[in-house]
Amino acid sequence: MVEDEPAIADAVVRRLRSEGFDARSVDDGLGAVEACRRTKPDLVVLDLMLPGIDGLEVCRRIQAERRVPVVMLTARDDETDLVIGLSVGADDYVTKPFSPRELVARIRAVLRRVEEAAAGVVLRHEGIELDPTTRQVRLDGAEVHLTPIEFDLLAHLLARPGVVFRREALLADVWGYADGAGPRTVDSHVRALRRKLGEDAVRTVHGVGYGLGLAP
Repeated sequence: MVEDEPAIADAVVRRLRSEGFDARSVDDGLGAVEACRRTKPDLVVLDLMLPGIDGLEVCRRIQAERRVPVVMLTARDDETDLVIGLSVGADDYVTKPFSPRELVARIRAVLRRVEEAAAGVVLRHEGIELDPTTRQVRLDGAEVHLTPIEFDLLAHLLARPGVVFRREALLADVWGYADGAGPRTVDSHVRALRRKLGEDAVRTVHGVGYGLGLAP
């Protein structure tokens, strides 16, 4: 847990420990990078606004050294922050104020996706190839870099070509929550997949949702 507000850090760490996690906290960006290097955590809860270096730079540095799932926290509900945070490797994004219960649910969902992806088979569709074991994606044979959550969203869609998914269903199945919050999160990730895989990679069914292998 990387958070410079002691009350928030203490509350979250206590809740995580009560849920069976081995949780600890640091209160600045450089300390977070060093702690990740030393302890090699399974997941990082990372505040965006930190003293020293901010959460975006922390995320860049720890992902450059070792792939680790990240749930990012912010007091700002700004789509630019959301897109940047996800682009540097964050898996999910929680806006303050939040409940520790909600955060624990998000953490469990991210960890579950990581575990499930490790046991999957290679998925292929119209020039796209996704290997859940190595977490690699190729388009017409060329490797494409996706953020962790972009990878999970693509894997979910690739597993069911021809199916139209509502945003609410994708939030529940990919992000792990179904309270109706965050439809812009889905839209942002779909736009990112289109930039990297082509505008027709993920199609929109207006008024319904998104899917692969759908008629134009």
